[in-house]
Order: sequence, then C-alpha cells, then structure tokens
Amino acid sequence: MTTTGSLDHLSMRDFRRLATFIHDYSGIKMPESKKTMVEGRLRKRVSAIGAAHLTDYCHRLFDEGGLAHETLHLIDVITTNKTEFFREPQHFTFLAENALPQIVADRRAGPQTLIKVWSTASSIGAEPYTLAMVLADASQKLGGFRVNILATDISVRVLETAAAAIYPESMIAPVPMDMRKRYLMRSKDATRALVRIVPDLRRIVQFGRLNLMDSSYPVDQGLDVVFCRNMLIYFDKPTQQAVLTRLCNHLRPGGYLFLGHSESLAGFGLPLKAVGTTVFRRE
Repeated sequence: MTTTGSLDHLSMRDFRRLATFIHDYSGIKMPESKKTMVEGRLRKRVSAIGAAHLTDYCHRLFDEGGLAHETLHLIDVITTNKTEFFREPQHFTFLAENALPQIVADRRAGPQTLIKVWSTASSIGAEPYTLAMVLADASQKLGGFRVNILATDISVRVLETAAAAIYPESMIAPVPMDMRKRYLMRSKDATRALVRIVPDLRRIVQFGRLNLMDSSYPVDQGLDVVFCRNMLIYFDKPTQQAVLTRLCNHLRPGGYLFLGHSESLAGFGLPLKAVGTTVFRRE
C-alpha cells in the first residue's frame, strides 16, 4: 500500500531511473547519497508542471513519454552551478603572468591576432567575465590582440542570467578595485545594489548551450585556452577520459587547459604537460 506521504519521496526504482538518465545524458554521477537532494530540487518542477507529487512526476517522464519535453528543465534543476568571480584566483594570475605572454610570443601576436578562449562550464557567467577582464588587461600590457571567449553550459537557465550580465554587488567582492572601475557599471538605482558588465566585455563573450557528453563539439579547433574547472569531479573515469580527449583535440599545440583544484590528468595518456597547479599545456 502506498501512502500519500511516500509519494512526495522518490522510490528507489524512480531514483535509479532518474540517476541512470541523468548520468547517460549529462555524465553527472548520482549516487544514492544524493537522493534527498534530488527530491528537494525536483519538488519545484513537480509544482511548476502541475504534477501531484514526485511519483506522478516520474510516471509522466518514464511511462508517458514526458522526457522529450522535460529534459532541459530536469537538467536545469539538477545541475549544481556554484560559481564566483576570480574563483581559484591562482589560475587567473598564471593566465596573466605566464600563459598569455607565452601565447603572444609563440603566435607573434599583434593587434589583429585573435586569442580564442573557451569556458566550458560557464554557469551564470562569473568565469567567462573574469576571463574577459584578465584578457582585456593583458591585451593592453602585451601590445594588443583581439579576444573571443566562448562560454557554454548545459543549463539554459544559467545561460540566460549570464547573457544579461547583471549581478548583485555582493558577488563582486573578489574583483580587484581597479577592475571594478574599468569593467563594472553600477545601477543608477542604488537601492537595487546591482552591477553590470560593461558593453566592451559583453561583446567579446558569446554564450551557447553545450553538453560535454556529446560525441563532438561545435567549437573551433586551435583554441589558445580552455577552462574546464570543477566539472570532472561529477564524472566517472571513462567519461573524464572521453571529455578530456575531446577538449584536448580543440586545443592548439602550445594551448593551455585549466582544471579544477581537485582534478588531475593522471592515467589518461593525453598530450598535455603540467606547467602549474592543475594547469596543462598541449604538446
């Protein structure tokens, strides 16, 4: 007999169906320890689509063909989107002081040279806009070059926030004061406590939806820099290998790959050499 209360929790059968689908679609592991978290996040969707409870929601998805139109919403609520400006700041210091001067020297870069960068898990935009600030400063210091930053994420919801480029003032604490003055605009209504990225930086960042589990990526080859930080931790080893191999294929020789502080390339046999803390250069 099923009680009303039990319907607002996932049965192990439904949880495993969800976990299998989420892993197959996005690569994200969903161990049983995440069951309570998944329940909490899915209750928002249950209410939004007018389902009676979690059991009804899963029935609609798996038994009535609802996955076709619910997948993007499901992934949106399940994915974790922790982000902040200048997160893991040593990476941006390395980029400015080591990687970019080397790239400029290798490519004999000038004002018409295009430096291409990819932020593979951009979330609400803090990482790509941080990259834009660092590259804009570096261009001035290194004699000038053009910049294009591709910023992708699997979640449509966070990409909409990123494209708007409006953030609460509380988020900009890690941004150095001189960069705030150059690259951030404050709301005319001080009571709103909002800032927006300046148009010159917004123009060099293009946002798009991309699933790293796809067998190929519609992204330029010959990239100079790829940031893929704090994503691999959600993947199993075979998925990590496949994603890293595809990312490596988009890097030009001499290009740089930045991973999260707890991630590594150990055992993957890729043509990448460690040159800093979780920073690798394509050989």
